[in-house]
Amino acid sequence: MPCTSTTSGRSGDVNLKLPDVLTELGISRSAFYRLRARGQAPRCIKLPNGQIRIRRSDLDSWFNACEELAA
Repeated sequence: MPCTSTTSGRSGDVNLKLPDVLTELGISRSAFYRLRARGQAPRCIKLPNGQIRIRRSDLDSWFNACEELAA
């Protein structure tokens, strides 16, 4: 499966597109936006064209925090 991610020039961290994040998490777009509305989603970058990107490091940190809360 081709990676549709982009790389940020500043930090070298990978910026993931929302469909990639949804696939990785196994959730729907509406479920993601519900999490985001509740302040429970990973940090997002909203581009001027309205698209969302999520840094790989932010997604990993968020996912690790979810694991700790569930334990």
